[in-house]
Amino acid sequence: MPGVIIDRSPDFARVYIGSPSIATIPDASYVASHDWFGPGTSNNRTAVFGSSNRGKTWRKLVDLDGQWWSTLFTHHGALYIIGTDNVYGNTVLRRSSDGGKTWTEPKDEKSGLLLSGGKYHCAPVPVIVHAGRIWRAMEDSRASGGWPRHFRAFVMSARADADLLQARNWSCSNRLHFDPAWFQAKRPGWLEGNMVVAPGGELLNVLRFNENHGDRAAITHVSPDGKKLTFNPEQGIIGFPGGRSKFTIRYDPKTRRYWSLVNKQTNPPAYRNIVALTSSADVRDWKVESIILRHDEQKHHAWQYLDWLFEGDDIIVVSRTAWDGSHNAHDSNYMTFHLIENFRSLL
Repeated sequence: MPGVIIDRSPDFARVYIGSPSIATIPDASYVASHDWFGPGTSNNRTAVFGSSNRGKTWRKLVDLDGQWWSTLFTHHGALYIIGTDNVYGNTVLRRSSDGGKTWTEPKDEKSGLLLSGGKYHCAPVPVIVHAGRIWRAMEDSRASGGWPRHFRAFVMSARADADLLQARNWSCSNRLHFDPAWFQAKRPGWLEGNMVVAPGGELLNVLRFNENHGDRAAITHVSPDGKKLTFNPEQGIIGFPGGRSKFTIRYDPKTRRYWSLVNKQTNPPAYRNIVALTSSADVRDWKVESIILRHDEQKHHAWQYLDWLFEGDDIIVVSRTAWDGSHNAHDSNYMTFHLIENFRSLL
């Protein structure tokens, strides 16, 4: 198996690994997390791991009950994890001051329970700081029509110097539902958005887009105060390799390009057995720079929901990986770590 195994499922038939996320902390250690899904799980537990040797080996740090679909990130020297407390649950945030060993508990609106009432959805996507605020894309599932038509995109933000565990310090944009009249497809819908600062400084939410043939994404526009999310159906659907599966976009100031790791679509497009490194100068026009991972057997092998970070000249990656013995390609039985060395040389 390519890469380093961080964790494996104890029951390939009933317990699957989801939502991989990775962060680096000030002492140069790596922290990674994943949740468990499937009929043998409670759908509300996340496992956290640490590596002190740049991903060569990993150790279990803690299990977090009431944490799901979560993103790890660092801010002002502390480690945070943000997500929901269960499937379509409340939005919760925890903070760790010891590298992920212990965490705060989101008991109420003063300790990390940011949005209550349930029906929230997210994935391990970027948390960024821009114009003095910290930003995060989210969805709720309060529209009609079933997956993915029930998703409504929105943006959360707080002052970068605020206490992030206080719900009152966060504000949200309007909820934006994808109107099926905007694009003719069998099941159009958007989810798992990325906060991206465009070349001119405008803040965008770039979303995974579900439609018949894949390879597209949706660009929505965020007002400077974070209160308004808008979409132009004539210009907002772009060509994007791997846009039908979850992706992460990050900006590299050295190349002045935006980068992503994507599941390059095949036929049928649901397969995730190919991972491509892509880049763009303007967020709209994307180019495949290199095929990073590939397996010719598609039904039981996949690298998916890739989360990653720049680390000097390299890219560090965590993957929800299906490998030999997996229930199927979607129901991943491993979490793996990967290193892409000297990624800029692939331009």
